Amino acid sequence: MTPLPQIPSRLGRLSDLAQNLWWSWNPEARELFRKIDAPLWREVRHNPVRLLHEITSERLAQAAADPETARLYDQVLAALDLALAGRPSWCAQNHPELSEGLVGFFSAEYGVHNSLPFYAGGLGVLAGDIAKEASDLGIPMVGIGFMYPQGYFRQRVNAEGRQEEFYEQIDRDKVPVQRVLAPDGKHLTIPLSLPDRTVLLEAWRVDAGRTELYLLDTDLDENAPWDRELTARLYGGDHNVRLLQEIVLGVGGVRVLRALGKNPLVWHANEGHTGFMMLERTREAIAAGRSFEEAVAEVRAASIFTTHTPVAAGHDAFPVSMVDSQLSKVEGFGAPIQSLRPRLLALAEYEGAFNMTVLSMRLAGRVNAVSRRHGEVSRRMWASLWPGKPESEIPITSITNGVHVPTWTAQETSRLHRRRLGQDWMARHDDPKLWETAAEALPDDELWRTRKTLKGALLQYLRDRVRRRWSVDRVDPGQTVAFGSLLDRDAFTIGFARRFATYKRADLILRDHARLKRLLTDQRRPVQIIFAGKAHPADEHGKDLLQAVYRAARDPETAGRIAFLEDYDMHSAHWLVQGVDMWLNTPRPPLEASGTSGMKAGLNGVPSASILDGWWAEGYDGGNGWAFGPPPGSDEGAEASDADAENARDAESLYRVLEETIVPLYYDRDPEGVPHGWLRVVRRAMQTVTPAFSARRMMKEYAERMYLPAAKAPEEEPGALPRR
Repeated sequence: MTPLPQIPSRLGRLSDLAQNLWWSWNPEARELFRKIDAPLWREVRHNPVRLLHEITSERLAQAAADPETARLYDQVLAALDLALAGRPSWCAQNHPELSEGLVGFFSAEYGVHNSLPFYAGGLGVLAGDIAKEASDLGIPMVGIGFMYPQGYFRQRVNAEGRQEEFYEQIDRDKVPVQRVLAPDGKHLTIPLSLPDRTVLLEAWRVDAGRTELYLLDTDLDENAPWDRELTARLYGGDHNVRLLQEIVLGVGGVRVLRALGKNPLVWHANEGHTGFMMLERTREAIAAGRSFEEAVAEVRAASIFTTHTPVAAGHDAFPVSMVDSQLSKVEGFGAPIQSLRPRLLALAEYEGAFNMTVLSMRLAGRVNAVSRRHGEVSRRMWASLWPGKPESEIPITSITNGVHVPTWTAQETSRLHRRRLGQDWMARHDDPKLWETAAEALPDDELWRTRKTLKGALLQYLRDRVRRRWSVDRVDPGQTVAFGSLLDRDAFTIGFARRFATYKRADLILRDHARLKRLLTDQRRPVQIIFAGKAHPADEHGKDLLQAVYRAARDPETAGRIAFLEDYDMHSAHWLVQGVDMWLNTPRPPLEASGTSGMKAGLNGVPSASILDGWWAEGYDGGNGWAFGPPPGSDEGAEASDADAENARDAESLYRVLEETIVPLYYDRDPEGVPHGWLRVVRRAMQTVTPAFSARRMMKEYAERMYLPAAKAPEEEPGALPRR
């Protein structure tokens, strides 16, 4: 391990602070690291562990001698100690029985901070927000995931607009992770038997406030090279590797928790990738003497499963023979329960395959979708698992996603709220009563200044990135235009950032070139669009979509008013969701489960224009943004309908609302240049999105509707799936 430079005693706990990602959602802590060395802080992309490795001893000494830095250090460390001490929390005050237990949360990806690129998109960022909010509310949570030493891929777009993927090995010494030790002080390793060999797992701990995440890793010298690669990358490898990864996550994750002496009262599976966690606990119960029926009932009683997508490709399914072959060699799944293995496998049987979502639904006593609309779609989608039940009685509920407000609120927005809503606004941000007075408390002039400041910061960020690509990578002039060098801070700016999957329809707004060109190049009311996102390495259709966007960004006819932001991650997401004027969302209904980017934008005063699917179907109130396309419920069977006709219909609806309503409203100014009508929508977006679509509201719902009943459940729940 690379040693840190000598830290002056006056700042002696800087390393402790850097290792706990609590600093990432505490503005004073971020300001402390920026104050210590602002240029280096930018260079290390806000990673304080790396900063402490690369900073000079002289600079640390200067910081320690500065009274203002020392004062801020004392303030931040006192706040950290208070946060970690478990001050009277919401959970302890309202649900002491839950606060005395433990929630085990399993997820294949976590997006807590960009220094740990263990996320591909919304699923992982949501898991990170769940971990943070659990800490803030005092919900005792331990997370299980993967270390992924190569993380998710980095993206470059070449001069032809083709996505190029590359991976960077993470230097574990320079990111906020710590190797987990066994009680004897040695590295904790867990053996996991697989066909023809045993793989060793170790775990790395990530602290997110009071929430502990344990990330599994097979990159050990003792393992064969191909086994060291098992956990190398997020969503890498073939079908067989994917299955082995999910066995490692579920079975290995439970065994790591047992080795650490952590025995959750409630187990929460985030998407079907984690389903083997429930199968392993069923095996444990059988090994302890329960009958098959008793074991299943026991696991169901304590298990929650969250499904995240109606897209068929998002539900992993494997040949039953492949699963049986792999699982039969895992210690504990052979003798003495070998005779029961067919019944265990049958729990996942669906349309002739071993379906991870079905396994999870059959072993979880409580199942939820991630928006009301997604709940309706999921009940219809999985109704065959409950034959004879009316669709309205299918036991899949919904808890709509939310975003972690301290993480995603811009400092400029937070300062405005502190002045106008109260210094304690953040502590009360999920209280609707706080926002009842926002119409009067947030005056137009201050709101407009805040929005202009955030937009200027976004465009400066883009220009800095373009400058680096120009000076370091020697990209051609056309690429600098495509990456945003000509964007105008006075033009109405639309943001679109999604994974480049076909159903998300990134190219919908490009459908009518002539009509779009008129919008973009209007001399009095210009419009510009910033796109961002990655296509899965194996998704050629997604890459084609990305290339179409890039070519539009290079087209001289659009006057440099379309830009593509490369290598979208949590760091660049902050700038984008906070700085654009409007957020665009164009999914093909009913395939949007929730979506959270529009929530992050909305709490910063960036209204959405979206198809009425996912969260927007319940978030849109007629005054906080705009809707286009068909009303919810008119899309039954959309996957089999004429996609081109749908795209034409929805593009026409989008162009019309932009031309007739949105753009004119933005440019309707008073003599001082303030768009009062536009700001009514901005204010309403803040009022409605912040409390209702916060991770705080979401996690209170999970605690009260899912975790508490599971903690108290005797054995079986109403609505149980038929036994196989």
